[in-house]
Order: sequence, then C-alpha cells, then structure tokens
Amino acid sequence: MKHFWLTSVLTLVRTCTAASCWRDTVCDGHSGPAFPGTWDSYIYAPSSRNVGPKYVLSADTTSSTAYNGTVSLYGNESQVVLDFGIEVGGITSLNYTVSGTGQLGLAWSEAKNYIGQQSDYSNGRAAPDGYLAVNLTESGAGSYEVPLVKLRGGFRYLTLFLLTEDDASIEISNVSLEISFQPTWSNLQAYQGYFYSSDETLNKIWYSGAYTIQTNSVPVDTGRRVPFVTSGWANDGILGNGSTIIVDGAKRDRAVWPGDMGIAVPSAFYSIGELDSVKNALQVMYDHQNADGSLPEAGPPLLQQGSDTYHMWTMIGTWTYVLYTNDTTFLTQNWDRYTAAMDNVYGKVLSSGLLNVTGVRDWARWQQGFNNSEANMLLYRTLVTGSELASLVDDSELSSTYASRAADLQTAINQYLWVSDAGAFKDNATETTLLPQDANSLAVLFNVTTAAQDQNISSQLTGNWNDIGAVSPELPGTISPFISSFEIQAHFLAGQAGRALDLIRRSWGWYLNNENGTQSTVVEGYLADGSFAYRYNRGYSDPSYTSHAHGWSAGPTSALTNFVVGLEVTGLAGSAWTLMPQLGDLDFAEGGFSTWLGKYRASWALVEGGYNVTVETPSGTSGLVLLPLLNTSSTEASVQFDGDVSTWSAGAVGKRIGYPKSVDGGSHTFVVQGE
Repeated sequence: MKHFWLTSVLTLVRTCTAASCWRDTVCDGHSGPAFPGTWDSYIYAPSSRNVGPKYVLSADTTSSTAYNGTVSLYGNESQVVLDFGIEVGGITSLNYTVSGTGQLGLAWSEAKNYIGQQSDYSNGRAAPDGYLAVNLTESGAGSYEVPLVKLRGGFRYLTLFLLTEDDASIEISNVSLEISFQPTWSNLQAYQGYFYSSDETLNKIWYSGAYTIQTNSVPVDTGRRVPFVTSGWANDGILGNGSTIIVDGAKRDRAVWPGDMGIAVPSAFYSIGELDSVKNALQVMYDHQNADGSLPEAGPPLLQQGSDTYHMWTMIGTWTYVLYTNDTTFLTQNWDRYTAAMDNVYGKVLSSGLLNVTGVRDWARWQQGFNNSEANMLLYRTLVTGSELASLVDDSELSSTYASRAADLQTAINQYLWVSDAGAFKDNATETTLLPQDANSLAVLFNVTTAAQDQNISSQLTGNWNDIGAVSPELPGTISPFISSFEIQAHFLAGQAGRALDLIRRSWGWYLNNENGTQSTVVEGYLADGSFAYRYNRGYSDPSYTSHAHGWSAGPTSALTNFVVGLEVTGLAGSAWTLMPQLGDLDFAEGGFSTWLGKYRASWALVEGGYNVTVETPSGTSGLVLLPLLNTSSTEASVQFDGDVSTWSAGAVGKRIGYPKSVDGGSHTFVVQGE
C-alpha cells in the first residue's frame, strides 16, 4: 500500500475569504459576470475559493446524505467518502480529535468508480499515487493541511480512513478545500461570456466546458514534477512565467500541450474570457524553441519533443490568440521565432506538395508519419493563418508566399488524399483504406474542401457513431471528445446542425449524466463500451489515470456560441464579427462574449411563421449577418430590419446560404417571416 507519512501539526488551518485569489497571487480578474442573468445558475464554479464537501456517501456509494461538518471513524480500516459534488482541486485541510493512535489516510479520486484508499494515478509512472497518511501519535485535537507539493489538481471524492492497532477512533471536522485553479480571479463566477437555450442539456454542457477550462488554468509553479517521482505524486513543476497558465488537465498532466489548446483556447475566449493563461502558455513554447526552429510538443518541465502536429498547433494558436486580443506586441516579439518555426515545418514538404511528417508524436492516434492527412490539414491552416499574421507585421511579400503555398498544398491534398468513392480523405498518400475522423473533420473546419465535399464528409463521419459518441477509426475502440470537438464544428459548417447537436448530446450528454463522472467537467476520452479506461493499450497504466477535466474536450462550448447562437469574431479583438445562427431543433438560444472593445451578444427565437433575431455589438465594429432560410426551398423572405420591412433574397456567404446583410456595430433586430 503506497502512502506518505506526514506528521500531524497543531497549526491553525489556512482560512480564505469568500473573495480571494490563490495565496500570494495578484488579483487581476473581473469583479463579476459581464452578462448576469438566469443562466448564471448553470455555472459550476463555486462562489468561494474555500469550499467544503456537500455529501457523505453510503458504504456502497449508491446513496448519500448531506455533510454536516463532522464525520467519525471507529477502528482499523474504517472509512468515509466525502463528495464535493463537482470537480474541484487544490489544498485540503481538516481538524480532528483522536482517541488512541494510528494513522489518518487521505485519498482522492475524480470518478466515482475509482473511489478507494488509493488516489487516482497521476504521477506519470506505472505506479499508484497511493494516499497521504497523517501520524496520530497521541490522543487529542489537531489539524492538518496538505503540503503544497502534494496539491491535488482535480478530484470530486475524498476518502478518509483510519489505520490503527489499538482500536482508536477519530472525529474529523471542518474539511475544507482551498481552490488553486483560476489563481488570479477573486470571483470564480465572473464569466465574460454566456450561453442559454431551450435545451437544458446543451446549457449544462456549455458550462461544463467552461468550468473545465477554469480547472485547467493553474498557478505556474504547480505543474507535475519532472523527472516523475517513483511513488506518490508531486505538483511543484515550473510551467512558465506569469501567475497563471493553461494546461491540459486538472489532475494530469498539468503541462502545456499546444494541440489541446486548439479546442481549449476558443472555448476559454467565448466563455470565461481569460486569455493571460493562453499568452503565458504560448510564450513558454517559443521560449523553449529548438535551434532548428522546431517547437516542443509539450511545455516545461516535461518538454517532450518530436511532434510536427503540435509544433503547428503552437503556430495556429498564435493566430488565434492574436485574433482574440489584437496583442500585436506579443506577435512582434515572437515573429522571428514564428518564421523559424514555419521554415522548419515547410522544409519537410516533398515534391508532391505534401508534408512529410518526421515528428510523429501526436494526440494518441495509432499511426503518424509520411504524408499523413491530419498533419497536412494542419499545415494548410498554419499557412493560411501565417499569411494573415505576416500581413499584421507588414510583410506583404511573406504573406503572399504563405498564401501561395497554402493554395498549392490544398491542391495536393485533394489530388493525393481524397477518395471520391468513399466521400472522405484517407489517412495517408498510400494504399491505406483508413478514413480518419481527425483529418476529415479538420478538412471541413479549415476550408480545404468544396461544399459538396463537406456534405460527403459530414455523412461519412456519422458512420463511426455508436450510442455514446463517435468511435475514432485512427484510435480504434475509442471515443475522443477532442477529435469529436472538431467533428461537431464540421457538421455545423456543412449546415448539418441536427447532426452536430445529436453528437453533442450523445457524447457530452452521456458523460455529463454519467453517475460515475464528475457531472461538472468534460472527460479526456473513453472507450466505445463506456469504460473510462481510455488509452488502456496506448500508454496509460490504469483506468484512473484518465483525466476527467480535460480542456481539449470542451469543443461544444465555443461551437454552441459560434454556430447555434451564431456569433463569432472574425477581426482583431472583435473589430469584425459574423452572426450566422443555426436553429437546429431548438426554440431559442442566446449568448455573448467580451473583448476589450466591449460586449457582444445575440439571440434568436422561433415565432409563428418565422423567427426573430437580435444582436448587440460595440460601436465602431462591423458585422456580416446571414439569417437562416425558413426552409430549404425558400429563396425569399419578408424581413423587418430595425423596423423597416422588405423582401430579402437568399445569397451565399462562403459556402453557406441564407439571407445576408452587412451591418455596423450597435443594436439591430430582425423579424423573418415567409412571403
């Protein structure tokens, strides 16, 4: 039985006020939500940084009673399980009164089915984390606080148990947790975005993604230690500069992974609105760039190398961050590093025009290398966004070069990787028959395709579905909410809102309502049969190692804002935006987000014979609105725009069809009715 011996001390347990930041961190978060309303009831984040358990589980964990502040243990191996009700993370403390001697054990778990006297695996080795043991050397009162190095980044359940040889008993009171995540915010509920719709499940899913992002925004000195400890766990690794940084998961790996940020960053922007963690994460990747221009797969202290895809995700993430913030100072300071990174990856393009992948580490897919289609989709996006970034630094020649390379690559991708009979891209420019979920989803998302291809891909992807999600062909037997986060966006972009919403409900809805899950965050992955033993045959030593608060799975949070509400940033810091709602099977939806330019919000609701739409954005911005067709055969509609009624004809914006209108920032209303 793995454990740590910790001497009991009679010091006072640390206390926190309801409104506080993490320990010595300077508070620079918002004081309150940007859009207060009834939707605030969906926020999972606690109102205080200091929280306690909500429930005491029964011995068989099938029922619970309210935690009243005190629990008691009698005799050897007696135990009690405390339920915090949601995913939490930080430093646990408690008071106790003991009669006799022995040890008080503490063990933490995210999932209900891994509750026990051993904490979840998280240390990076094929060894259990074990438990912490408090020495009870004499009868009397005492208190205990978990040492900072033993911070538990993510858990829902705390098991307390007594080990004794003299029939001791112990009363434990004031069990408390000082939350460590979102360290610079005094108000953990001060969201700068929101979402609300007629579907209760979608609302909860949006907020579970937002809360997951919060649990992944951590103090920079609380990363997983590297080299990994041989037993137990240690979370004192230095992740980067600043006060806060975004990592992959609350429990583990507690490291910067740029691929994960491909989903986590948009969801962070459109929900909580905190991007300092993102800037610090990107900066640390550039700070550890290799001499050949390659970027690490993961940030320090792990600094894993050898991934062309994650190299490109750092570059794509740079564009995303600059788009949301207009932080051109950050861009300028890192521009030489960015161009060196581009030279490195584009130098691997073969005479065929396709990327030859030599850094084969990736998100967990079984095969990577040669002309892999997922990697080539990422290179296309890297070149397109690189062209835009080059324009921002006034290098028109380089911008043109990147754009030209992107066009050539698009041609090569469609020539060598598209399988017409299958209606999808294959995994590599070989004889393979594998039609991967990742490459096909990214092809639509990154606009490598025609409108006809979008429809084919959207249809083909549904062939991978089972009752609880999309089973990934490139990681057989596994459902990846990370890759499915790209897939739902592909369905929306194909105009298939019904499919996108179906997949969100069957995958994320399944986990949110799973009695063994956290019921507050999004899970890293799971097997097609519903087991949490994600990657059991792909490097994970125990099912409890799976992270149940992983930001790369938060895709529905940004997607529901961008496609259901329809509101999306297209110009720096929101200087330009689009409103293109997709109604799906909902009755209404609304949402918003904030940039330093101001607040953006939109709503729509079905009415007799049509629907209403409203939008409010900062003055000085410009928007492109595409109102959905009343039905597939309706080419005209009566539209009341800001009180004036006229007939609007259907038109195209890119590959999407609707009733288009360019508008200035401000408040606008649309009432759409059939002719």
